[in-house]
Amino acid sequence: MATKYAVKVLEELGLVSLWSSTIDTKLLCIQRFVRLFAYGGSTLILVSYLEVLGIPKWKIGLFMTLTLVGDTLISFVLTLFADALGRKAILALGAALMTLAGIIFALFGNYWVLLAAAIIGVISPSGNEIGPFRAIEESTLAQLTPSANRGDIYAWYSLIGTAGAACGMMTTGWLLYYMQETLGWTVIVSYRSAFWGYACVGLIKLCLALALSRACEAEKKKPSPIADPETAPLLGDGAEDEEPKKQKNWLTSKLPEISPSSRIIVINLCILFALDAFASSLAPLSWVTWFFRSKFGLTDGRLGSLFFTTAIIAAASMILASSIAKRFGNVKTMVFTHLPSAIFLALIPIPNSLPFAMMFLILRSCTQSMDVAPRSAFLAAVVLPHERTAVMGLINVVKTSASSLGPLITGILADHNVVWIAFVAAGTLKATYDLGMLAVFAGHKPQEERAEEERLAEEERLRETLTEDPEEH
Repeated sequence: MATKYAVKVLEELGLVSLWSSTIDTKLLCIQRFVRLFAYGGSTLILVSYLEVLGIPKWKIGLFMTLTLVGDTLISFVLTLFADALGRKAILALGAALMTLAGIIFALFGNYWVLLAAAIIGVISPSGNEIGPFRAIEESTLAQLTPSANRGDIYAWYSLIGTAGAACGMMTTGWLLYYMQETLGWTVIVSYRSAFWGYACVGLIKLCLALALSRACEAEKKKPSPIADPETAPLLGDGAEDEEPKKQKNWLTSKLPEISPSSRIIVINLCILFALDAFASSLAPLSWVTWFFRSKFGLTDGRLGSLFFTTAIIAAASMILASSIAKRFGNVKTMVFTHLPSAIFLALIPIPNSLPFAMMFLILRSCTQSMDVAPRSAFLAAVVLPHERTAVMGLINVVKTSASSLGPLITGILADHNVVWIAFVAAGTLKATYDLGMLAVFAGHKPQEERAEEERLAEEERLRETLTEDPEEH
């Protein structure tokens, strides 16, 4: 009896799905942990590092904006052609560029050189996913995982990534404290050492990407069946009157095809996700860490501990999200878990005491990531399998584009000592996004469910036809 209940708990938490998943699925999850570990560490110090180099706050905001704009273009190209050129190759290329970016940040202090490295080499201004990685990985996970288990796998994929960011911030924060307080290193030397670590993590990710099997590559579309020449009409049945299809060149042949039904869904999702991304960009993790450092005088070590705690809480909440989504659906889970976090985000800058500000930050972290796994599962379910990589990449590009202006606005507000406006605006816009998702997609059915309903309806029509005209058939 005890074993039965233990298995039930493990199934509810999604651990059974994760344990039974393929080696490639596990490698993709480990890759995400390693990547977010690097992002978390660099995000903790990015604003402070640029400030130590003598760069004004508005220009730091511009740095983040231009980084996101450049990343948008690179991500769009890479994800658009990822299925045709090879997912494994694109992931390996991105890991190599991460290593290059870490090396350049560790060696140079010129604003424009660092900006070029951040754009081409994937440096996250917000601690969140940038680059082509997530779209490719989520599309691959959908391909490797049965639809019934996708919610569990996406939940653990998201949890592992958030845990990676938490560990990265914690480790980087206390290593910087040790280097500065115990070893007596200067701030700039210790920060550059952290970017050497970023480069080493990029090499680890490169090895993990190369370890993936060919099962991760996109499934080839089945060719249309060739007509039997014995049964083909002698006169061609008018086929000769049809215009021959234009031959596609090499470049256009690599582009994915998006069905008309998916286009409407994607347009609605792009609008709503763009709103949410812009709201998030007004209060990215880099500026949140700067806010707590400048307002309350927290050291790097304490900052690392604080954001380690919030990230671990956010990661743990993702397990609950998968269980809730099985009962109430992905969309309702996304909305009703994300809405409270939007409210708490708007309240963070209001208190003048550290305990109350930390309380709102921690309360926000309790639900801020619970929408991530249901959102990925919902997105994978509402489009056709061969469209997933391109659609997920397109949506990530739209989100990155929408978030590009936010850091600059926050930087200008910080220069005028009114950064609290960014927090309040971000919380308000996020709440608007939640209500919009509920209004547009509350009753939307997954692609597989709609296809099954259409198949059953077609079978019912055939049965009715046979019943009405039995002699003709």
